[in-house]
Order: sequence, then structure tokens, then C-alpha cells
Amino acid sequence: MKHGRQLLAGAAALAGVMAGGIAAAQEAPLRPDQTAFRALYKELVETDSSITTGSCTLLADKVEKHLRAAGYGDADITRFAVPDHPKEGGIVVILPGTSKTLKPILLLGHLDVVVAKREDWTRDPYTLIEEGGYFYGRGTSDMKAMDAIWIDMMARMKKEGVKNKRTLKLALTCGEETSWAFNGAQYLANNKRDLIDAEFALNEGGGGRTSGPGGKVIVQNMHVGEKTVVNYRIEATNPGGHSSIPIPDNAIYELSDALVKLRAFDFPLMLNDTTKAFFAKAGPARGGDMGKAMVTIATAPIGSPESKAAEALLNTDRSYHSMLRTTCVATLLDGGHANNALPQRAGANVNCRIFPGVPAEEVRATLVKVIADPKMTVKQVDDRGPLAKSPPLTPFIMGPAEKLVAKYYPGVPLVPVMSTGATDGIYLEAVGIPSYGPPGLYGDPDGSGAHGLNERAIVKAVYTGREFLNELVKEYANK
Repeated sequence: MKHGRQLLAGAAALAGVMAGGIAAAQEAPLRPDQTAFRALYKELVETDSSITTGSCTLLADKVEKHLRAAGYGDADITRFAVPDHPKEGGIVVILPGTSKTLKPILLLGHLDVVVAKREDWTRDPYTLIEEGGYFYGRGTSDMKAMDAIWIDMMARMKKEGVKNKRTLKLALTCGEETSWAFNGAQYLANNKRDLIDAEFALNEGGGGRTSGPGGKVIVQNMHVGEKTVVNYRIEATNPGGHSSIPIPDNAIYELSDALVKLRAFDFPLMLNDTTKAFFAKAGPARGGDMGKAMVTIATAPIGSPESKAAEALLNTDRSYHSMLRTTCVATLLDGGHANNALPQRAGANVNCRIFPGVPAEEVRATLVKVIADPKMTVKQVDDRGPLAKSPPLTPFIMGPAEKLVAKYYPGVPLVPVMSTGATDGIYLEAVGIPSYGPPGLYGDPDGSGAHGLNERAIVKAVYTGREFLNELVKEYANK
């Protein structure tokens, strides 16, 4: 559901401004530990864990075998599921720290993937294929590379007898990629809060972007906060009648008029600490008129002539436009009941990504006002979790990440980003566990095929990201 995951579709314009090249492939022979990691990654990708055709529970079984082989026992491992979703189970594993006062760190990952059909793909989506500097396969980027890094990290620390100050907890869950499945992160937050209690969580959503396929790493992101996903149904009803005697009072026409109004409407500009920091820091790197507008939007008072001019330019970039406000868009249509009858009902699903802190009812009321037709109804039909809460942007979180970005990607900025998509971090933040998407991994600006055809991950990025995240977690765990 991230999808984004992600957020910097416009990042390609930063190409050539900053240093940090990527190799086309992992050229040096793999070390034994890298070979073992690759085998784990391969096993994760090649186990179908989509909701429709696969099983997260089966994959969690395989993860448990790896962890037990590393030395974890019954006291360290918790399995969870619910009877009516037997294939959507997950696992929590705990590596105790030495400190009695420092709170743990939670590593979060989702095991499920969007379903992939072999007939649509160039390659078998459930076979890890390394080709041209990329790993191909469903889940290679979203998010089994990070899952493999977390599992590998926990296993190696146990085998090597590493004693961190902070306890490390790993939670691998299901249900992130749909709104109707058993969501393991939500279940843990609401029913097993003590099990996953932590100072903060590291989750998906961060990482860097290249200037394009085979290009340089131009930015690394720390994912800090996200929007709330809510669906509304707008519906027109009518007595209908025979199609041979039509009248203007028509449910489909009324729905069409409403959608035209929605298309023309923009929710008002909004900023928070994360988006201000993003535009202020990314603007100078972007350069040109767009870069100047990014800096201006972060510094000028909202509503001022300077702010309005900057907003108008930023709105021409779809990613920036979405980061600056709540957005709503029609995604599904239905209407009518016979080809020779006037429609008695016509409706549309409107998918909204709500800026943090804005209540869902306030958005519904805005849609009613925009449609301005008392004969139509606007109802909230579902949501993807509680109201989004932005975690604090603190030196404790940003400092170690900035140091490692400078080490691994010299000259590349670390920029905080608010996701316009959605992650399971929203459930953690609702119960007081801030969730961040760390830098380290990176992908191409087109999203690397996540949720789509021929999903891929850059080979070099996976191995470098593994080293980066191992160092980052150790830094956090011993601060």
C-alpha cells in the first residue's frame, strides 16, 4: 500500500548534482556471510506470500527455522495468528540487551507481497533472478530485501554472541498489502503491546533514489510520518425508469458532475516539521526555479504571495503536490442495473490520503461541500488504521543515520520525508511507538516495479544496504 513507497518520483531531477555512484552489479566474489544472506533472500522471494495465492504463515515457518538454527529458543520466539486467517500468521523474536533501563528497538517488516501472475511477467515472479545488476522477483524491493537484512542481522548477532545495550525485537507480519486481511502489526499493537514495546521502530519507507537506471545515488531519505488512507463512497440514487423516455435527472449524470468538481478541487496547503525540513534541505540540491520554490514553501508564511507562487510551481510536480496537502481521487465506478433502464444508483470510491492530524470526518465534510448536491451521499467505507501521527524528528534518530550516509554515500544528503503512501508504522505510532524508515537501501526513481510488473532491486544496493543497516542498528542499540 505504499506505494510508494515512493515519494521522490521527482528525484531524478537531482541527477548529477551530488556524488555517490552505483556499480552495475556486485562484481567482487561474495564472502561466505554474503552467500548465506543471498540464499536467505532467495528463499524469501521464492516463497509466495501473497494473500491470494500464497501463505505468510509458511514463510514465517521458514524464518523460524533460521532463527532456531542461530540459537533462539522458545523463550525468544512468539508466533501469532487468528483462526479465521490461518495463512496470515507472523513471528516475533527477541534478542535481549544488557541494559535494564534502556528501552528496546523494534525492527518491523511485512512478509506479504502483492500477487504476481507469471503470464504477465518477463521472468518468473517467484524465482530470484540476478540479471544486469538487478535482482528480479516479487518482493525483491517491497520488502523482502529489508526482511532478509533484519533476519540475517538477528541470526548473526545471536550466533556471534553480540551483547547490545538495548534489546532488539524483530516483528515480521502479514496484511500490509491489503485493507481486508489480518494485519499482524495492528494485531500486535492492539493485543500484544508489551511484546513489541520499544523506544522506536525501524520500518520500510526510507532509503535512497538514483538518478535513473545505472545512475548515481542522489538522495537518501529518512521516512518520518505518513498520511492516513481512507476510502469514501459517493453515491447518487434515483427512481429510474424506462430508457426510452430519458430525463436530465439521472444518477450517472449526477455522479459525473460530482467527479468533475472533485477533479478540479485541491485541498489547502499544509506543512509540518518533516515536510518543511524536506523542502528546505532538498531545495538547494534540486536547484533552479523548482529548488527555489521548495525553499520558499518551507520558509514563507502560508498564504503570503511568495508562498502562493511557490505552491503553484510545486504543484506541477505530482509528488510535491501530494506532499503539500490531503489528496482525494476517484478509483472505482459502478452504476445502473440494465442497459435499457435509467440508472437507479451510481457510485464511486474516492481514495483519500489524509495529511497527518486531519480527522477523517473533516475530509468527508469537505467532500460534501465540494460536491454540493444534497441528493448525493458521502460515506466513509473503510480506513487503513488510526489517524496518522508524525513521529518526532530528533538528533537521536537523525545523527547516526547522517554519519553513516556520509560514510557510505559521500556527498549525498539525508532528507527527512513524509510518505504519501502508507506503512504499518501507523499502527505503532497510534500506541506510542514512533516508527521511522531508515536510509541505506536505494532504488531507481520509477519505484523499481514495486506492486507492478518485473519488480526489481539493485544488487549493489542490497549488499550495501545490508552493511549500512547492520551498522545503523548497532549504533542505535548501543547509544
